[in-house]
Amino acid sequence: MEVILKQDVKNLGYKDDVVKVRPGYGRNFLIPKGLAAVATDSTKKVLAETVKQRAFKEAKIKAAAETTAAKLKDMIVKVGAKVGESGKIFGSVTSVQLADAIKKLGYDVDRKNIEIVDADNVKTVGTYTANVRFHKEVTGTVSFEVVQE
Repeated sequence: MEVILKQDVKNLGYKDDVVKVRPGYGRNFLIPKGLAAVATDSTKKVLAETVKQRAFKEAKIKAAAETTAAKLKDMIVKVGAKVGESGKIFGSVTSVQLADAIKKLGYDVDRKNIEIVDADNVKTVGTYTANVRFHKEVTGTVSFEVVQE
């Protein structure tokens, strides 16, 4: 069964992609939740026209995402956390805290697009890295430093 995605679906595809899925997954999950629509000839034609009109806007958005990725690659984002006497953090640093720290620098990044490398070990003060998806074709790494609040 072919469906057209209306939203980004993790491990499946991005908005406006035509993907092949099992019939039960499409009928029982994707379509009722509003994540996809059945890909017929007419909906494919409408999609082609929409994609054609959106291509110019996408180029501008992608260029902006590339410049943001280049700027953040050279920066070290500081994330504050409550720290005990031995340098251990109470809890751990999450993508939400990292997204807020990046937003304070003036860059808008969705927390869902941040994946902290080796997230289980971010429990002490130090420097770590995270993979950030700025655009569906633009990903970059961001270094962040956990500091005492």
